[in-house]
Amino acid sequence: MDHASRPGADGEFEARNAVVTGAASGIGRATAQELHDRGANLLALDIDPAVVNQGPDDRWTGELCDVTDVDQVEACMASFAGSHGPLDLLVSNAGAFTAGSTIDKLDLETWERGLRINLTSHFIVLRSFLAHANADPPASIVVVGSRNVAAPGPGAAAYSVPKAGLVQMVRVAALELGARHIRINVVHPDAVFDTAIWTPEVLERSAARYGLSVEEYKKQNVLGESVRLWDVTNAICLLLGAAFARTTGAQVPVDGGHMRVI
Repeated sequence: MDHASRPGADGEFEARNAVVTGAASGIGRATAQELHDRGANLLALDIDPAVVNQGPDDRWTGELCDVTDVDQVEACMASFAGSHGPLDLLVSNAGAFTAGSTIDKLDLETWERGLRINLTSHFIVLRSFLAHANADPPASIVVVGSRNVAAPGPGAAAYSVPKAGLVQMVRVAALELGARHIRINVVHPDAVFDTAIWTPEVLERSAARYGLSVEEYKKQNVLGESVRLWDVTNAICLLLGAAFARTTGAQVPVDGGHMRVI
């Protein structure tokens, strides 16, 4: 899609201060770039050092940050707010798919790591962001969940359970933040196949497990369409912006109509 024809390409986020976690690659990287392209000043956080030098100009600040570390998160938020002003937009995206194992074989370390990365880190980020959030205009927040919340699979408890907890945290936050007119919503992407983790080899192995071709595997939904980065970043930007100014506490699937979700 031509950038000029994209929703929000008219500069809706001009001079707004945005924070994106997990911004070195995948959904986080694409969302940070989209918000920057739409005029925002960006604080891009990641544990990957590549995030530091990814910015195209001085509206992009990349910081090495472990979002499970309270001190690191608070230092990054405070520094950015100190130099740019109150924070307007948050995309809490950082997470990881922890190693698969059935519950009877799941070790405590993996379970707790999944909780810390995929749930507690979002609490840390949200709390720190709110300490610097803009009141006029009020801030807006999107949290990246997962299709696994509505349609979990076996062997993924250390990922699916914290992602489900994340939704409950957002629902509570929506109730609490309404008086401040701060909106918070969730997007639930399915697998996004134009990201680096989906190499041809990974796709072939995954498709083979279901007896499908790669193209059939990528389009296992009622629309028969694979989910792309643009589909997810566009949904995130729309939820952050004026198009959903009267929406909070919502869960928006970006999955092509996954059969088990519907």
